[in-house]
Amino acid sequence: MSSRDVILGRVRRALADVPPDETPYERALPRTYLREHGERSVAQTVELLAENLADYRAVVHRCATVPELSALIAGLLAGRGARSVLVPPGLDEAWLAGTGADVTRVADRAESTAAELDRVDSVVTGCAVAIAETGTLVLDGSPDQGRRRITLIPDHHICVVRVPDQVVGSVPQAVERLAPRRPLTWISGPSATSDIELDRVEGVHGPRTLEVVLLGGV
Repeated sequence: MSSRDVILGRVRRALADVPPDETPYERALPRTYLREHGERSVAQTVELLAENLADYRAVVHRCATVPELSALIAGLLAGRGARSVLVPPGLDEAWLAGTGADVTRVADRAESTAAELDRVDSVVTGCAVAIAETGTLVLDGSPDQGRRRITLIPDHHICVVRVPDQVVGSVPQAVERLAPRRPLTWISGPSATSDIELDRVEGVHGPRTLEVVLLGGV
């Protein structure tokens, strides 16, 4: 008997006396807790997101149109001297239309090694949702975001948030939008730790530089 069999056996025994008509877990408890702190307009929610992103030391940019976004991304890559950029398979081609031939586009491939990804200068992704109250971006591995590791290894991450459609006020509102079975990556600012004597060190478990572009007219 494997450990898996032992664990599943314990679960079955624990559930043996549960009647089939018992109230499902998600409805067993009243969930009337506060879902958002205060009332905000859409514009105020977007402003709060920008403020909290910056508070986490992300660099926030804004643009209204895709052509502006394309020019902005090209400028950000050029500003860092990036010569290569990781591209998720479903990223909108127009977002990178402004980059020149001097920037090599690297496809997100399953067979890429960590060392290969580490040699890439930047990565550009979309996101699933952005949370204003916490300044958090959530990626769910959709085609415009790619696999989790492409946003953990390169040192520079540009993440595009469509506003206001992808912006919510609070964590409960974000969870409602997310599929729990997807590989969720929650990002609040550049990778950082203060484990050693409370001295902040950035770039330990992910990119040292996070640039967030708020794309939209709000």
